[in-house]
Amino acid sequence: MNKIVDVEYERPATCDTRHAWASIPEEPDQERRAELKHLIREALRARNAVLVSHYYVHPDLQDLAEETGGLVADSLEMARFGKRHAATTLVVAGVRFMGETAKILSNDKTVLMPELDANCSLDLGCPVEAFSTFCDAHPDRTVVVYANTSAAVKARSDWVVTSSCAVDIVRHLHQQGQKILWAPDKHLGQYVQSQTGADMLLWRGSCVVHDEFKVQELAALKAQHPDARVLVHPESPAEVIALADMVGSTSGILKAAATLPARTFIVATDNGMMHKLRRLNPDKTFLEAPTAGSSATCRSCAHCPWMAMNGLENLLAVLQDGMNRVEVPAGLAARARVPIERMLDFTAGQGGASGLVPHIGAA
Repeated sequence: MNKIVDVEYERPATCDTRHAWASIPEEPDQERRAELKHLIREALRARNAVLVSHYYVHPDLQDLAEETGGLVADSLEMARFGKRHAATTLVVAGVRFMGETAKILSNDKTVLMPELDANCSLDLGCPVEAFSTFCDAHPDRTVVVYANTSAAVKARSDWVVTSSCAVDIVRHLHQQGQKILWAPDKHLGQYVQSQTGADMLLWRGSCVVHDEFKVQELAALKAQHPDARVLVHPESPAEVIALADMVGSTSGILKAAATLPARTFIVATDNGMMHKLRRLNPDKTFLEAPTAGSSATCRSCAHCPWMAMNGLENLLAVLQDGMNRVEVPAGLAARARVPIERMLDFTAGQGGASGLVPHIGAA
């Protein structure tokens, strides 16, 4: 009988977000913003560098990446783009594991980040020592880890997956009769298990943003906008996913917004996505799924504080001084590269992952 085992695990204190919130750079005024963008363009050319930005960072960094020949994408596409690009320096505007993944796939290139302390609760909540002990206790299981993990955790795994290919890969492993040890996101793991029926042992990590979406408030917002479609990232709790019209990765959410027959969408993911969604669909309305009750101070605070640590000032600084280099020891990078390339080979054979999952919840 297929089963899911929920393993008790307390997130370590390192997931405290206070330092990140305190380190978010101040917004420059319009004159300084224009000056910074000009200087950054010049510095990218001078260093033979390309900027790759995640969908969740400040809109200025997203726009700069696209305006200078870089890319705005999810973590693995950022890394793959950097590997293919002729630039000798990759500047990764995102969080630490993204810089590490870029370095693993492009070990011959210099990888810089505006802020090396920009981290991720999923990465911080899965320290390699405790994770290795967990794996050693279950040697009969295939170890599948989400991309939101450190290079060391990736190196301990058999497969690395993203939210756009996790269901396909776990279904493939399940069909081969393999039992899964999954880390670190419990919500994504539960969602993958619900779609595949695989026997999965779960690490109890979660994203500090997606974990906060509230089902009762989301239902109330749906009632206020009965024609709206609900787009949910699978790092969200199961009861929130149950209200979705579409469940998918960042790329899947972008596709759904462009193709589903609706003019209004409620979006349950980091609100950094709103910039791209609104730019690509100027005739549509996008509402943030609520992370707080109606009596709270904010209706939605769905933004990662570590992503918010990336700004124009620290981006220019690293381009000018070459600091904040991401380094992954060669032996560790070689081990981590194996499960990443296994995923890339699988998705290439499948024609690429769509990131889009059909409607599974209440209409």
